[in-house]
Amino acid sequence: MKLQDFRFFEPLRVRWSEIDAQQVVFNAHYQSYFDVAVGGYWRALALPYVETMAQMGGDLFVRKATLEYLGSARYDELLQVGVRCERIGHSSLQVICAVFRGAELLVHGELIYVFADRQDQAPREVPAALRSLIESFEAGESVVEVRVGSWAELGAQAGAIRQAVFVDEQKIPAEMEWDSADESCVHAVAFNRFGLALATGRLLEHVPGVAKIGRMAVLRSMRGSRIGREVLEALMQAGRQRGEREAVLHAQLSAAGFYTRAGFVQRGAVFEEAGIGHVEMVRAL
Repeated sequence: MKLQDFRFFEPLRVRWSEIDAQQVVFNAHYQSYFDVAVGGYWRALALPYVETMAQMGGDLFVRKATLEYLGSARYDELLQVGVRCERIGHSSLQVICAVFRGAELLVHGELIYVFADRQDQAPREVPAALRSLIESFEAGESVVEVRVGSWAELGAQAGAIRQAVFVDEQKIPAEMEWDSADESCVHAVAFNRFGLALATGRLLEHVPGVAKIGRMAVLRSMRGSRIGREVLEALMQAGRQRGEREAVLHAQLSAAGFYTRAGFVQRGAVFEEAGIGHVEMVRAL
């Protein structure tokens, strides 16, 4: 089993509390590592787990877990946990997990999940939509569709995400969130294969030749995936198509690293908007 056998990896750093008397990771913690990584796998599929299972009318229950130990991880080491769905049966999923230190395989195992009724746990057939999604992901296909359009076309979905993130979560006053610019902006919304809107952003002209990107929001359960980056790329492409040469945005300090990885650079000092620290960032289009 090698790194190239996996499309998805969850990075983990070994914590002090996970070390045993032999100064290595206690064996039972690897099961927790698998569980954390499987959660990341669902984010990579663009599936908020709770909402998705409710929509499908069932849930996944672990039926079997096996692990094989080849080596030991130690405190503060950075690990990569690979996850791959190996096989989908009538009502079950066979998931392979592997813990790597660099290219060295330390632990690998198999998890068997059964899709079942949430109340009596009676097995049910794996929904065709979920089967198709997992197979597409493992084949290297995109699992997100980013739609670009007007407020009339996308406002309902974009507005719901912004309400959840900015008003409900970050407590930004509603009167500061909503403005007349929405009607004239280009909006982008990312949808998963089940049609659920997960992230949004907008673009407007700042000054001639310069696009301003704003209202970037990703639902909490989907942060850490590439969904926000896909929305950002779609907005930058919209700016290029309009002939704009530069993009500018006001990034919350907590999101500055995200924009830096996308090629933006800070310009100027930190300032406050809606009581939250921001920095202006720019990049060429």
